Amino acid sequence: MIVALDHIAIAVPDLDAAIKRFMDDFGITFNGTEDVEAAKTTTAFFPIEGTQIELVHPLNGEGPIAKYLETRRGGIHHICFRTDDILGDVEMLKEKGYIFLSDAPSPGAHNSQVIFIHPKCADGVLIELNQAADEH
Repeated sequence: MIVALDHIAIAVPDLDAAIKRFMDDFGITFNGTEDVEAAKTTTAFFPIEGTQIELVHPLNGEGPIAKYLETRRGGIHHICFRTDDILGDVEMLKEKGYIFLSDAPSPGAHNSQVIFIHPKCADGVLIELNQAADEH
């Protein structure tokens, strides 16, 4: 079951500049970065009242974020809902006709499990489901 808005992910072409902007200009606490090999991203975390902003940047210039940035200069990439039963939610959503970008959840940041819903199923919005490591 969906239990929270986990994060909003923003694709950025210059991770260092974006981190500086969120820290210095907006005064949001920076909580470090993590390379997510499975997604080919480097992600910077900014927790903010019950959720977080994640800045995502291509790891080694590869992966879906690199392709996204080839056609756009950056911007909101996806929203992520936290779930306490990712496999159950995937099954329920597939029964309702949702299409996923992969067959099964894969490793995400902080040892979570993640899966993405195709944007054509959600009014053009890429939606990620995320189950925390301590919940799977």
